[in-house]
Amino acid sequence: MATVADRAAPAAPTAGGAGLRRDVGRTALLFTSVGSVIGSGWLLGAMNATQIGGPAAIISWVVGAAAIMLLALIHAELGGMHHVNGGMVRFPHYAFGSLVGYGMGWIYYLGSVTLAPIETEAAIQYADKWIHEGFGFHVMHLAGKSVILNGAGYGVAAVLMLIFTVINLWGVSRLSRANTTIVWWKIAIPVLTVIVLVVTQFRTSNFSAGNGFAPAGIKGILSAIATGGVVFAYLGFEQAIQFGGETRNPKRNIPFAVVGAMVIGAIVYIALQLAFIGALNPHAAAHGWASLSFNQFGPFAALATGLGLGWLAVVLYIDAVASPGGTGLIYTGSSARVSYALSRNGYIPRAFEKLDDRGVPWFGIIFAFAVGMIVFLPFPGWQKLVGFITSVSVLIYAGQCLSLAAFRRQLPDWERPFRLKGAEVLAPIGFVIANLIVLFAGWTIDSKMFMAIGIGLVLLAISQLTRSPEDRVQLDWASSMWMWPWLLGLLVLSLFSSFTGGKNDLHFGVDMGVTAVFSLAIYFFALTRRLPPEAVKERMKSDEDERE
Repeated sequence: MATVADRAAPAAPTAGGAGLRRDVGRTALLFTSVGSVIGSGWLLGAMNATQIGGPAAIISWVVGAAAIMLLALIHAELGGMHHVNGGMVRFPHYAFGSLVGYGMGWIYYLGSVTLAPIETEAAIQYADKWIHEGFGFHVMHLAGKSVILNGAGYGVAAVLMLIFTVINLWGVSRLSRANTTIVWWKIAIPVLTVIVLVVTQFRTSNFSAGNGFAPAGIKGILSAIATGGVVFAYLGFEQAIQFGGETRNPKRNIPFAVVGAMVIGAIVYIALQLAFIGALNPHAAAHGWASLSFNQFGPFAALATGLGLGWLAVVLYIDAVASPGGTGLIYTGSSARVSYALSRNGYIPRAFEKLDDRGVPWFGIIFAFAVGMIVFLPFPGWQKLVGFITSVSVLIYAGQCLSLAAFRRQLPDWERPFRLKGAEVLAPIGFVIANLIVLFAGWTIDSKMFMAIGIGLVLLAISQLTRSPEDRVQLDWASSMWMWPWLLGLLVLSLFSSFTGGKNDLHFGVDMGVTAVFSLAIYFFALTRRLPPEAVKERMKSDEDERE
């Protein structure tokens, strides 16, 4: 058995990874990623992206797909070369040691634990019409251009989060068996929506209506990628890697699932954006695209109602409550298992290791509920939270770009069933792209994200101080020396940038150029801090030993 210091960064749902059954087939693994890619993003992303970028939001979806596809290809090589559960946060641990592994693990936890709240907000936003008609009150209201929870909405959100918590405490594993059927439903409804809207009404004149095709210019297109829900919608392709230790033929199945999920997601989302703009009332953008709104908060359902497609509206309302609700339910449990693994590896206090008689991490589940309720305060609406989740997720993706480049140097002869051509050029490009997406999110969002990352450092310090010396994690400080200037540098660049909340001392374009140069400097410095090949192999071997 490996010591605490030698253990990999968090594995997902199992305690130690032992006894994993390799019974997840190629299609099932693909659907694991597809089911994560097609979530609440399709219900609200087209509307929010259009408000920010106008009809040019179509370009946002294409550019976003290209950027995330590059990151997906990087993940495909990693997942194929070493298939292990929790690979998203284990790869940086292998390449750069325990402290970097924990940093990536905590950031991954932040993305995971905030998914239940954002899916809850999506479900409530669509359910507002039903609740108003049935009970006479609204649960959402407009605050400027954003749709956010009101007092009653906080109460409904608390009830939904509590339901997720109680079900997870009972055990949610049976729901995962129905995943393939659920994913077929999640694909079918948006595809049906596209077909029906295009056949019923598609006005090409809408693409130049209002204040034009690209009212906010290039900056609006880029902002929509980070804060309009574009990148958020594409997130989830990496779920196939998370379950890499449970598929029968990981060398073939993981790259197939990762790339396949991105292709399916890109086609669906771009088609939805086209159908959404084409189906709008010609006068919808009369006061500019930023003022686009409906008299009900579910945009696609509102479109269907306006076109006299009541039956489609009903289907959309059902899907809008069921699909995000199901995703929120799953992530309440999965985030608790991430915190459980972080604690098992010695990174955060032992309280997160507490299990009930059924092996359910009850403390982590309750903690996830508490975090979710706190998250609603600074992020009371879907659009407000989407930028936060996007930023923390692309930080994880940036870590994988470095991991791939480090592995190419540490393990040059390691078998790679999928080998990304031109990785020496594409990996740094991917790292730059990920950092730029964080920049596009703006200071208003990024400042909260880095504050949340700081909380993780506090938990690490508490864990180290409350454990006996022999039980403390060896943190590999030397290999992490690139991570601190990276995170602090992104924070400073966000503060002085031209994007939302920034001081605009670095004007638009200049801030992007400085961020790109800074990212490349961090990228090549990080590679000089990689662990030696022997240490990488030892960590990988210790994981294999624990699984046997």
